[in-house]
Amino acid sequence: MSDRKLFAAAMLTLAMIATPLPAQAADTATYDRLLSRYVVASSDGINRVRYAAWKASADDVRALNAYVASLERDRPSRMTRDEQLAHWINLYNAVTLQIILENYPVRSIRDIRSQTLDPRGLIGPWRTQRVTVEGRRLTLDQIENSILRRAFNEPRIHYAINCASIGCPNLAARAWRAGTMDADLTAAARAYINHPRGVSIDAEGQLRVSTIYRWFADDFGGDATGVLTHVRRYASPELQRRLAGAAAISNYGYDWALNGAN
Repeated sequence: MSDRKLFAAAMLTLAMIATPLPAQAADTATYDRLLSRYVVASSDGINRVRYAAWKASADDVRALNAYVASLERDRPSRMTRDEQLAHWINLYNAVTLQIILENYPVRSIRDIRSQTLDPRGLIGPWRTQRVTVEGRRLTLDQIENSILRRAFNEPRIHYAINCASIGCPNLAARAWRAGTMDADLTAAARAYINHPRGVSIDAEGQLRVSTIYRWFADDFGGDATGVLTHVRRYASPELQRRLAGAAAISNYGYDWALNGAN
């Protein structure tokens, strides 16, 4: 399915949420258990995943696969907006975990090649078709860019989806839920922006931000001014003080190393 058709389907999904019907089959309790067991908070503020231990447990690998299958059986077109957000974020993150476990040990997710001839898919697995939801065969790239970004107009989703990398915002240690979506998105934005891999200022006052803000500049206002406005909204008082005189971004950076725990 083309991105244009996928976008039209995503917009139809949003149009149908006025009269939601029961549509969720996903086993969130199982996913919570898996995340709490294998996602560990490091002293440096980065959540890491115990991939080796997870892969060594055939039962827990099967449990993750079963959870993804349950998300595929869900009906997001019949969900509320926040239920849809939780569905797609959880699906994106769970499939990413699947991919790493299937290929582990690996130094970076970018070492895993997409199963496609599309030149854009030569680095990383994002353009491999992985799941089917309501009859649509989807890649991670489509979930992120054709559904989450286009249909929801919510820049904070970049702090919720995780690409198994040190430079990425943290993988949450529990499933995303509709009931706490807004508060959780805000907490994730604050956690990332106030961590050096999100925003940092050196002794000379040079501002360095995550390359996420360049890759997805349109989601953050379209230029450096928009990015700075967004960042200030979630910055701590100390970071706001240091950003007071910033008018330009000096550098971007991103660490693609796997977010694995030792």
